[in-house]
Amino acid sequence: MMVNETPEEETSSDCRSPSFLHAVICIMGVFLMISLGMFAYEISLHAIIFLALMWVGVQAGVLGYAFADIRNMMNNGIIKALPAIYIFLLIGMVIASFMQSGTIASLLYYGIDLLSPAVFLVAGLVLCGFMSVATGTSWGTVGTVGVVLIGIGETMGIPLPIVAGMIISGATFGDKLSPISDTTNLAAMSAGTNLYRHIYAMLYTTVPTFIIVLVILSVLGMQYADNALPTADIHNIQAALMSAYELNLWVTLLPLLLMFGMSMKRYSPELSMSSSIILAMLVAIFYQGKDSVDVLNTLWLNSPANTGIESIDALLGRGGLYSMAWTLLLSIMALALGGIMQQAGFLRVLLMHIIAHIKHVSTLVATTIAAGLVGNMAMGESYISIILSCQLFKDSYQQQQLDKAMLSRSVEEGSTMTTGLIPWTTAGVFYAATLGVPTLEYAPYTFLNLLNPVVSIVMAGLGIGLLQQNKYK
Repeated sequence: MMVNETPEEETSSDCRSPSFLHAVICIMGVFLMISLGMFAYEISLHAIIFLALMWVGVQAGVLGYAFADIRNMMNNGIIKALPAIYIFLLIGMVIASFMQSGTIASLLYYGIDLLSPAVFLVAGLVLCGFMSVATGTSWGTVGTVGVVLIGIGETMGIPLPIVAGMIISGATFGDKLSPISDTTNLAAMSAGTNLYRHIYAMLYTTVPTFIIVLVILSVLGMQYADNALPTADIHNIQAALMSAYELNLWVTLLPLLLMFGMSMKRYSPELSMSSSIILAMLVAIFYQGKDSVDVLNTLWLNSPANTGIESIDALLGRGGLYSMAWTLLLSIMALALGGIMQQAGFLRVLLMHIIAHIKHVSTLVATTIAAGLVGNMAMGESYISIILSCQLFKDSYQQQQLDKAMLSRSVEEGSTMTTGLIPWTTAGVFYAATLGVPTLEYAPYTFLNLLNPVVSIVMAGLGIGLLQQNKYK
């Protein structure tokens, strides 16, 4: 979705720009609040952002801005992202409707058949990637298919850190490229680029990395080719899915195919998602035999399925508008925070000192990726890191005549790809607890997450895959 630029409200004429020291104090104060609030005191992230808004608002007041000026800064930060907010609302309904139509259940049922001892790691990577693309969530994939793969891998004698690394690599790949992923939409929204333009830009670096990872896992998997595969668990899952859903691929995949097809035809994301929701609801009602009122209610909040397998029921019960509330509200508050820091000049002043040392595109890409990593480490959450990185580097990419999708791509490769590799981030904690493998043990084997930023920087240095402004208008 293309975010329309809106003229900024006029502010008081006697306001002054912050000094470099003031900018550092302001921004470091935000980082310190988030770090201490989350890790030392375990305060809700939304409450911390509220306090950070108060802190930054006071700092803007010190510069001479009136309350009305500060409010307009917050409004401008949110207004520019309104098209993406519509996408956020649709994402929850897409996920819920796909669960009801049996689309996700079919992908799981037939995807499990790919697993065999000789290609376990490769097939697991592909399966996790497909599941994450379809659901738009790496957490849901790790918490369901990932748990199954960990059990199978352990029985086959494959070291669990390798299995966990494979699962997270596949889940992150799908989450990064899915048009219904919250981080994918958030990066596109924050950079001010079209959603599908953002995904197109990421294909340049993500697909080559995925191929490299496939080769690596193929070599690693060869030594486990003769190990016995426990088929009982797989058969139990398939039987449970078959008892709960009609799983004809020609029918259940229609909503997903419609959304992808309309996306390829460059229909707007809102229209593509809305059309797929309607089709999925029709499949759920007329093919799966579900009550129409129940299907409509799931668009607000889905309920767990009834397959008899707890982890599968939890996955198939995801989605609905309500499920997006946490991310949406946090995004709105963080956008308001970024609006003040940008328009009051704090980010601009800090950026001037960074730009002075950036002479080449490859350096800019590398700095953006490094900023995403540092942001994750400081704030423990990729959402805020994505938003602030886009705010911080937007002008630099414009000065280099680079497409906004280059910014969103680099931000995702610094923020989305690294958040699960840090033990104290929400993703790192979730993956470690769900898979039973400590973050620092699986991190060396998350080959996609580790290599994608490197590939991006190398390609930028070689001038490959660089998208320029106005080239694809």
